[in-house]
Amino acid sequence: MAVAKKIADTLTKSSWIRKMFEEGINLKKIHGARNVFDFSLGNPNVEPPPQVKEQLQRIIDEKSPGMHAYMPNAGYPETRAALALQIGLQNGVTLSGEDVVMTCGAGGALNVVLKTLLDPGDEVVIPAPYFVEYRFYVDNAGGETRLVKTNEDFSLDLEAIARAIGPRTKVVLINSPNNPTGRVYDETSLKLLAALLAEKGRHYETDIYLVSDEPYRDISYDVTIPGILKLYRNSIIVSSYSKSLSLPGERIGYIAINPDLSDREAVMGGLILCNRILGFVNAPALMQRLVASLQGVTVDVSEYRRKRDLLCRGLGEMGYRFQIPEGAFYLFAQSPIADDVEFVRILQKHLILAVPGSGFGGPGHFRIAYCVADETITRSLTGFARAIEECRGC
Repeated sequence: MAVAKKIADTLTKSSWIRKMFEEGINLKKIHGARNVFDFSLGNPNVEPPPQVKEQLQRIIDEKSPGMHAYMPNAGYPETRAALALQIGLQNGVTLSGEDVVMTCGAGGALNVVLKTLLDPGDEVVIPAPYFVEYRFYVDNAGGETRLVKTNEDFSLDLEAIARAIGPRTKVVLINSPNNPTGRVYDETSLKLLAALLAEKGRHYETDIYLVSDEPYRDISYDVTIPGILKLYRNSIIVSSYSKSLSLPGERIGYIAINPDLSDREAVMGGLILCNRILGFVNAPALMQRLVASLQGVTVDVSEYRRKRDLLCRGLGEMGYRFQIPEGAFYLFAQSPIADDVEFVRILQKHLILAVPGSGFGGPGHFRIAYCVADETITRSLTGFARAIEECRGC
């Protein structure tokens, strides 16, 4: 076999998100794009704020030599300093540019962090439901994933996390606002989690790192997003501008560490080295210059709020059960039947593309990415109604 066995095995279990996205392409060819309601992929449809084009034009018009040359693997010093100021304000701590590494998106950032921290067999504890790629990222670094359940409302189950932590635990990886649930972990829960990790670290005489994946931080509704850097010494943030500025295709993200991190110099050195040797080398030069000038600028979150409310109101009136998302742009609803994969197939008969919750470690649910045109939501409601009615006869 030409393909590595591990990759061949992975291909057979590849992401439901991509499967549904590709199925959507086929259905659109048959029925027309307007008649297929594709909620499969979290591809933001809200356009970047106008400042993005304005700043891009300004940067392009500059005559400075070497604009497209290599720079330090950690990124431009001025970009790192600009991000450090904003991240510090959000987290209630003082950061310098030396605490930030620019990366190729949040996915690149996570791979860099895990490659830096994990020895083969080290464990990463991840609350479920979780972003589908996490297990692959852990495996890339030779680690082992330990999944733990969350509470019924998708808040952190601290007792489950405590049971999952052992002598090989190196990282606890959280995602808030969460993909796929839209849950935001509150400050009380995060303080208790920080105390738990400190206690477990002392017990096992090891450092346990809290890594927070935050690409949806700027997309939240009526809740405050706590800053983890002020809550726990061994904390690391990874994030991107894919959602906050609607730039997913530009692959620009960052890593920010607590300045009091254990073995800070060694960890920073490892992050910079791994950014290079994993093949990322450095974050895109043009995008680094762009985001440095756009700190504090975000998309119009009210557009996502309107879409959330439109969808929740429509599905709620039909009898679907769900937790109203506090952030991000996903609704993780309960399936009307136990088999979430079968229910997604029923939706597909009505030309609606959603993703089974099983793919996120949340069986019995399905995910709807509502970062779509309002018309897609309103015109899909008839199909959602027919699908739940069909299940009532099951």
